Amino acid sequence: MVWYEWVRHHPRQVAWVTPRSGLVVAGYVYGVCKMRATVCLTFDFDAISLWIGPLGATSPSMISRGEFGPVGVERILKLLDREGIPATFFVPGHTADTYPESVRAIVAAGHEVGHHGYLHENPVSLASREEERAILERGLAALERVTGTRPVGYRSPAWDNSPHTIGLLLEYGFRYESSLMGHDFLPYWCRVGDVIRPDGPYEFGTSVDLVELPVSWILDDFPHFEYLRVGNRVSPGLSAPSKVEEIWHDEFGFMYREIAGGTFTLTMHPQVIGRGHRMLLLERLIAHFKSHEGVRFTTLATAAEEFRMSSQ
Repeated sequence: MVWYEWVRHHPRQVAWVTPRSGLVVAGYVYGVCKMRATVCLTFDFDAISLWIGPLGATSPSMISRGEFGPVGVERILKLLDREGIPATFFVPGHTADTYPESVRAIVAAGHEVGHHGYLHENPVSLASREEERAILERGLAALERVTGTRPVGYRSPAWDNSPHTIGLLLEYGFRYESSLMGHDFLPYWCRVGDVIRPDGPYEFGTSVDLVELPVSWILDDFPHFEYLRVGNRVSPGLSAPSKVEEIWHDEFGFMYREIAGGTFTLTMHPQVIGRGHRMLLLERLIAHFKSHEGVRFTTLATAAEEFRMSSQ
């Protein structure tokens, strides 16, 4: 692990997650504190799968919004190469089958590829554990066929896990997942066996050997930027980059100041962040992160393994 030290004469909160229990422990320390700040840039390469899958699009115009995905990937890869940053791309199996050259370019550039369903299916919408298993296997087969490797990370489409998801991920040997929101900047252990009691306290299940790298809609480009009309639902999106930049700056700033060893995970989509003015936003953000002492960039797989080692 890469650790950094800083000296401060006032107390600073240091937070960490205890092994297996998933409980967050916080304390205050003076003087020299070992710390590390990690930034993980992640990209959900949904491409066409989002539009023809859960949104059921048949309009060529709507589908073409997904066609912009590979254009965004090309721009993102150039930026990451220029900045010397590794990243994680979550790729539906349908995207790997439809745009194999783009996915191979991601791997050739040294980035991680994670599992993201086959046709961007929401696990909660599936009828059974076996249907979810079949989709998991289909996505794995597509990614292995195109990349030659088996992913170790999973992100649920729509960040919506079913009661079966964690068990299936364990069965298929995944090392981490990134769909839950139980913290903002600290990894923790996933659980199985939670019991929902509307008339009593929520019963937490057993922690398992699957690392959670939490996410947040605040740190996702899609709701900020993407205009979407489905039935009577309208998501206006189209925010100015300056607004989103302020939010992301301050989220990072809070983590950097208050949570030593925090992991800042941004979720972006090539078809969204890949637009010109938003690419300029991403460039400015990277420069902002790099301007802070003790900040490094890594993939989610690396962050997960470091958490696992530190928790033993």
